[in-house]
Amino acid sequence: MAEAATEVKLFGKWALEEVETSDISLVDYIGVKGKHANYVNHTAGRYQRKSFRKANCPIVERLVCTLMKHGRNSGKKLMACRIVKHTLELIHILTDQNPVQVLVDAIINSGPREDSTRIGSAGVVRRQAVDVSPFRRVNQALYLMAQGSRESSFRNIKTIAECLADEIINAARGSSNSYAIKKKDEIERVAKANR
Repeated sequence: MAEAATEVKLFGKWALEEVETSDISLVDYIGVKGKHANYVNHTAGRYQRKSFRKANCPIVERLVCTLMKHGRNSGKKLMACRIVKHTLELIHILTDQNPVQVLVDAIINSGPREDSTRIGSAGVVRRQAVDVSPFRRVNQALYLMAQGSRESSFRNIKTIAECLADEIINAARGSSNSYAIKKKDEIERVAKANR
């Protein structure tokens, strides 16, 4: 029986093989192609069992998981999947590009590259600027985008899918209308002051 070599497309629409990660340091942590390609972003994988295992989680599924925050939404992964599906549709309508590529660009742009940590010695606490690892940059970017869309859709007519689509598009463009980009700039500014 001849196997039909079909390309795996997210939700049967978005091609994943053509997505490029322009930042070479984040290639290992943004899982899109190869073994990370799947039709639905609900793999039921046990990515929290060991540290760094979540780096193997498909990036769209990681976005889904970050949306399941704040008590009342915890565990509602199907709802989060639906939100992300609508978001990708909206991004495609607004930009005419592959929405997964837009998401990857947004993650690359909105992860802070420098942060400050607390160094305490003999009761004197001061901040010291440190470089951020690529893995944490991806984690921070996802968290900031989810947080920004959650805040902007709260007590607002716009749905969370619309807010998330706006957030991702603005972050991909590097526009300061994005919550994630604003936060990233603020974090980097504080770090620069504490060098």
